[in-house]
Amino acid sequence: VSTIIFCLFVYYRALIFPLLIREGKPTPFFTFVLALLFCVFNGYLQGRSLTNYARYPPGWLKDSRFITGFIGWLIGMAINIHSDHILRNLRKPGETGYKIPRGGMFEYVSGANFFGEILEWFGFALACCTIESLAFALCTLFILGSRARQHH
Repeated sequence: VSTIIFCLFVYYRALIFPLLIREGKPTPFFTFVLALLFCVFNGYLQGRSLTNYARYPPGWLKDSRFITGFIGWLIGMAINIHSDHILRNLRKPGETGYKIPRGGMFEYVSGANFFGEILEWFGFALACCTIESLAFALCTLFILGSRARQHH
C-alpha cells in the first residue's frame, strides 16, 4: 500500500501536473538537473526500502500509525492539488504581475501548496515507518520550508 501511495504522488507530480501548468518562468537547467537527480535517487531509495527492507506485522493496515499517516498523506495531497489549482488560475492568460492567492488553505498559510506537500510526506513517513521515508519528509520540510519562507 505504501508503494502505491508513493507511486500515486509521482504519477500526479510527474505526468498530470506538468500537463496542467501554463507557461511560466523558465527553470534554470542546473536546477532542473538537480531536481531530476534528487527525484531519481529518492524514488530508488523509497522503492528499494519499501519493496526489499520494510517488514510490517500482520494487521499493519489497521494500525493507528498507518491509518493516521495515510489520512495525513491524503489530506496533504488534497491540499497540495487544490493549492496548485488556485495558483494555476491566479492570472488570466497574458496577465502578469504579482497576485496574492485566496481560498483554500491560502486563507491560513501563505504557502499552502508547500504546506500540503510537507503534510503529505510526513503522513507518508508515519504510514511507512521507515528511516528512508522520514529522511524524505525531513528533506521536503527543509527544502519547501525554505521556499515557503522566500515566497512569504
